[in-house]
Amino acid sequence: MDRSKDVLVKYYAPWCGHCKALAPVWEELAAELSNVDNLVIAKMDSTANEVDGLRVSGYPTLKFYASNGKDEAVDHEGGRTKDEFIEWL
Repeated sequence: MDRSKDVLVKYYAPWCGHCKALAPVWEELAAELSNVDNLVIAKMDSTANEVDGLRVSGYPTLKFYASNGKDEAVDHEGGRTKDEFIEWL
């Protein structure tokens, strides 16, 4: 929870079909935005890890944590193409 960076996290389950379909898009997004110093594109296996105060009820769950407000995540509920993620960010 580095407050100097914005973070977009994909909380996933390895067995989830929707998560598997999103995986290559997520990797492309991370690669394309790797030069943005204050942005992290992350993923976390929610079946193997827990986060205090976070309830994941469906997979994938996509949350954005702004550097100026890490305690309040914004749910991403928009399109799931690389370009749609970039436009949303």
